[in-house]
Amino acid sequence: MPDIRSPFRYLWWNARVQALSLLGGIGFATAWWLLQALVPAVLGKGIDAVTAKDTDALLTWSAIMLVIGILQAFTGIMRHRMAVYNWLAAAYRTVQVTARQAARLGATLPKRVSTGEVVSVGNSDISHIGNSMEILPRGAGSVVAIIAVTVILISTSLPLGLLVMFGVPLMAVAIGPLLKPLHRRQKTQRDLMGELSTRSADIVAGLRVLRGIGGEQVFAARYREESQRVRDAGVNVSRVESVLEGAQILLPGVLIAVVTGIGASFAIGGEITAGQLVAFYGYAVFLIGPMRTLTELADKLTKGHVAARRVVRILSIEPEVSGGIGTSAGGVLRDSYSGVTVQPGVLTAIAAALPEDAIAIADRLGRYADGDVTFGGADLATLPMAEIRARILVADNAARLFTGRLRDELDVRGDSSGERVEQALYAACAEDIIEALPDGLDALVAEAGREFSGGQQQRLRLVRALLADPEVLILVEPTSAVDAHSEARIGERLAKARVGKTTLVCTTSPLVLDRTDHVIYVENGRVLAEGTHRDLLATSPEYTTTVTRGED
Repeated sequence: MPDIRSPFRYLWWNARVQALSLLGGIGFATAWWLLQALVPAVLGKGIDAVTAKDTDALLTWSAIMLVIGILQAFTGIMRHRMAVYNWLAAAYRTVQVTARQAARLGATLPKRVSTGEVVSVGNSDISHIGNSMEILPRGAGSVVAIIAVTVILISTSLPLGLLVMFGVPLMAVAIGPLLKPLHRRQKTQRDLMGELSTRSADIVAGLRVLRGIGGEQVFAARYREESQRVRDAGVNVSRVESVLEGAQILLPGVLIAVVTGIGASFAIGGEITAGQLVAFYGYAVFLIGPMRTLTELADKLTKGHVAARRVVRILSIEPEVSGGIGTSAGGVLRDSYSGVTVQPGVLTAIAAALPEDAIAIADRLGRYADGDVTFGGADLATLPMAEIRARILVADNAARLFTGRLRDELDVRGDSSGERVEQALYAACAEDIIEALPDGLDALVAEAGREFSGGQQQRLRLVRALLADPEVLILVEPTSAVDAHSEARIGERLAKARVGKTTLVCTTSPLVLDRTDHVIYVENGRVLAEGTHRDLLATSPEYTTTVTRGED
């Protein structure tokens, strides 16, 4: 369970969970940096041996350099492996907890968080959180390396040691002011990208409608305008990044030039040897790496904190509805507010003057919205959510088909026999869809089932709902996108497929209503009349107007 009390606590929770791999990474990174720090000293000793024409000492220091190179290669490989592991562990742990939260929130998520914000978590935030864990071992190792080099330099030459010791932190201080505007511009860019993702998702979802009303060009122009704002924000980020990159090269270069000049004068004066001069130059160059790592550490930890704030916001959302620990033997399903009562084993229909009223009732009966609903005498709110979802299925037209083998996407539990699948396809009048596919049920479904028309998708969703075979099945406008001939057949076959089982259909189609056992007419959110379809046509003018659209 993640610690979501604050972004920092979330990052700290990640670090605690993968503490062993982080400690291993810190160990290898520290060894890797320290081995690199020894190279200038050993190189200087070797040069002094050449100057003194001491062959034995030269061979000794050459052998030491070889050993250091081998150990550095090994620790570098292991450091990188641990870095990749730490990145993947933190990033995909975040994927796991956010995906689990999305499934837990269900219909609450799109009401509280925009599509763009969720996309940003998947596209960029998990990467920043992974980076914040990956940089920790290198950052810790670089601090140790800087301390070790400072001690070596001061013990060799106090003036040069102090110059390097104070010069390197001054470089970090000089670069620091660039980080705040960089992060501010990065946040602006991320926010704009989230808004643009939301805009694009809305346009794609409503593209057919936009074309129908001639609004495609208007929304395309708005998208282009917002896209240009994202581009401008990216350019602003790149401006600061380019200055930062240049400063990270220029300032260390100035320090190296100063150290080399002063060191050369010391070497000419005999205060240090030629080998020590080379070592000082090597250390000045070497320290660029650890210092850039510290700058990178500050940058990635800040980005990780910003990303963690977005993740924590999603993880902190509570579902609009929750369950309890009660039990129910099943039976009558009743919504007290509207007066709708669904009898067990009966094919019931709700015909509402306003479709929104029927949807609201279905949401309450399925526990997607709060309401005074009883199931077999027990308050539905007291039942565990997992039990409610297993026993009461609400299937509406917002449900999606997923990518994968069609058979698997229809039989989501994987326990239906071939005969049951055929029966469900027959009941939903979907046999022709399967016959038209070269691979039949083994065909691969594209994203969101985009290769199928609206009517085909609707029939396939009905197949999936029938194969789930819940105790109570609530269908919301299951035939709104199919032709009248198919609608009549679906109404007749649905009654036979669900005989003896509790089924509620929200529809105003006379072709479906005529094949149900009981019809409930709802107006202004309340039950106004009940009976068979034909009885209501004869006794309720309001019902007749609703289901015939005012036509004779």
